[in-house]
Amino acid sequence: MPRALRFLSSPLLLIFFVTLGISSLHALEKQPATTYHARRVALAAKLNGGAAILFAAEEPLLDFMPYRQDEDFYYLTGWNEPGAALLIVSESQGNASASIAPRKYREVLFLPTRNLRMEKYTGIKLDAATPGAAQTAGVDEVQPMTALPELLNEYVSKDRNLAYKLWTQPLAPQSQPVVSWLATTLGNGAAPATHDVTGLTAELRIIKDEGELALLKKAADASIAAQLTMMRATRPGVTERAIAGKILATLMENGCERPSYAPIVGTGINSTTLHYSENSATLKDGDIMVVDAAGEYSMYASDLTRTVPVNGHFTPRQREIYDVVLGAQRAAIAAFVADKSTINDPRHLDPNSLDTAAWNYINTHGKGLHGELLSDYWIHGLGHMVGINVHDPANYPAVLKPGMVFTIEPGVYIPEEKIGVRIEDTFVVGQDGKLIDLAANLPHTADEVEAAMKSK
Repeated sequence: MPRALRFLSSPLLLIFFVTLGISSLHALEKQPATTYHARRVALAAKLNGGAAILFAAEEPLLDFMPYRQDEDFYYLTGWNEPGAALLIVSESQGNASASIAPRKYREVLFLPTRNLRMEKYTGIKLDAATPGAAQTAGVDEVQPMTALPELLNEYVSKDRNLAYKLWTQPLAPQSQPVVSWLATTLGNGAAPATHDVTGLTAELRIIKDEGELALLKKAADASIAAQLTMMRATRPGVTERAIAGKILATLMENGCERPSYAPIVGTGINSTTLHYSENSATLKDGDIMVVDAAGEYSMYASDLTRTVPVNGHFTPRQREIYDVVLGAQRAAIAAFVADKSTINDPRHLDPNSLDTAAWNYINTHGKGLHGELLSDYWIHGLGHMVGINVHDPANYPAVLKPGMVFTIEPGVYIPEEKIGVRIEDTFVVGQDGKLIDLAANLPHTADEVEAAMKSK
């Protein structure tokens, strides 16, 4: 997908979820509790002797938006209920001359006060008084949310420097009030500035462990099934929205809790609009269609795009552009070298970037109607990281190392010809330094696409 689209931006999706009664609070495949604990310890080691406070996503309005946990919170806890907070206090050697005692590592999950009336609609939630709450949540300690400011006050009163080593999520609405209240309880004036913890979690999230890769593979498999459903359903007279509906149904049938983003189903001129998501047109004979659609399996995303001819047969010009785009993707794959190649280099300044390899291929193959370079019609980057977010965080251009997961998605969009082509796969850098295409079982060539459209 060329950019981060909010996965619930489409009214179709909202109706779809409400109709099915989907709840993301159940049936997620979680990794062992020891995995999340190790991530919390790893984060503590990056806090420079400080403490981190992270907040879970809030409960959404009923019937309007299914719940999805904050990504960093989920990465560190595997916890999928709303309104919680996580405190990680790093180990400190203390300072005897300043009468600051040594401090041990500590982690506490704070759970909100239950809303018994709301639970009749949303299901029973855990709180700190629930027997075995810490074991159920997989954390060392659980306390009620009301204890968070008191515990923060206790730590900072013993080491005032800790007030200037607090790490939070800058976009979480709960962060600043908690820090401000801490300053008030300590008799301070303005609340101290906090550090952005999401930069630290991004460093941890960029390399996927084996459990994450297994979930990403399941997301990709479900997305392959959805793309194949699309190919078999595509024909003149069908609406883009109907195709999107079949994709969503197939994703759910294959274990996804939601799409990774609002499906892009663009036929004809819509195939040349990069962020098209209205999905309101009717497919016409002779047109081409770009379908950027994939699913999220247990919070882990996939990202796949295929381009198909509406009537099952590419015209010579459509096939020409298709082959150029496929050739650009293959050129990027062929250029890959682990620990050396980079991705998302839009200015093509790095000779080792996969962007440059794809750019060079497009520049030397095919032309526009007036002899211009086809690269004039490539209007987005080559790829991005994939994980809990379909656009997982990274510092770009990113050097590609074992355990990283990313897309390669060249595209050419020519509005005057009503031809848009994008081919996108999600790749893993294996421990042997070789690329693994998670969409290897999805048709790639024009002939393979046409054959898939004929199959039952």
